[in-house]
Amino acid sequence: MKIVLSLIFIFSASNSFGASKKYFENKLHYRTVFGQCPGKAVGRLTLTLIKEFEKNQSLLDIKKIIVRDKLEEKYYLSSYKIKYNPLDKMLKFGFDCPKPLMKVQIYKKDGEEYYTAILVDNGKLFDPTYEVLMRAEKKITKSLPHMAIPADLLSTNIHRKITSLLNELGDNFVNKVSEVIINENKELTIIMSVGRKPSSAFLGKEEWDEKIVKLEEIITYMSKKKTIPAIINLTNAKKIVVKFSDKI
Repeated sequence: MKIVLSLIFIFSASNSFGASKKYFENKLHYRTVFGQCPGKAVGRLTLTLIKEFEKNQSLLDIKKIIVRDKLEEKYYLSSYKIKYNPLDKMLKFGFDCPKPLMKVQIYKKDGEEYYTAILVDNGKLFDPTYEVLMRAEKKITKSLPHMAIPADLLSTNIHRKITSLLNELGDNFVNKVSEVIINENKELTIIMSVGRKPSSAFLGKEEWDEKIVKLEEIITYMSKKKTIPAIINLTNAKKIVVKFSDKI
């Protein structure tokens, strides 16, 4: 009787091990790289896509749901990559999100605020919730500069032009920018904080690429001299007028 019982036990244990091994072999594994994205939000996206993939194990189905439900916009993605290795049943997700550049106040002709948004480094305008999510995970620790722009100018994509200008400049200069103002005539004003002192630069409505390079040179030079240019008039790129103020 003992021999019989032992054989039964061995047979049962063998079946249990085989079933367990088969379960783990068939189980889907996944790995996620969040990049600069808010992890909590994109973590929810990952789970949504895994559930969709488990239905038919189709990457095409995942792509369809991303497009159909506008998940790139919903989860603030700037890029994503999804790969599947059927040999080890590994599903890999790679996400990235843009860097917030500015808080944007969009206003109507009468000066009344229309709505607010976050300008990011790919030129898109995101819902302010994006900043909240990023700060909650300490992916933003400094205050963001402000931008004011008329609602009527959004269709011209002028905010993308500003984004391009800022992306071309070094962080040392961009970190001094406290406010960017575009008026109804498309005239650009940049207000900087140099040694906690304000400095206003008027760039007019054209040749911004050339003018902002000159502005960076002026600010760099004056900072070394411990002198604050209170007003920098660059409306005429060939005639720069600088008004000085106090020492830093």
